Amino acid sequence: MSSILTIMAQAANPAGASSMNMLLMMGLMIVVFYFFMIRPQMKRQKEMTKFRAALQKGDKIVTTGGIYGRIDEIKDNIIILEVAANVKLKVDKSVVLKDMSDAPVQK
Repeated sequence: MSSILTIMAQAANPAGASSMNMLLMMGLMIVVFYFFMIRPQMKRQKEMTKFRAALQKGDKIVTTGGIYGRIDEIKDNIIILEVAANVKLKVDKSVVLKDMSDAPVQK
């Protein structure tokens, strides 16, 4: 930890900082961005793609717009969602946010 602070202190003082320290600092920032921002986002995206591919007729879901419903039909990237008796919506598969099949029924 103290070595990182030393590098930061040297980077703050451009007169005493060598180009090697600046490159090291930039490389460290790229690694931190990758492990704390890019990698977790890629993992979430992969899990969401797998979840959407596993959707089946009868699953209860919620969309990104907050619409709750039951899947009535799935065609390629389109889902026919039944939101009430005889009320069906056609939505894109990418708007499905999460599975609500295990959620308790509210009245």
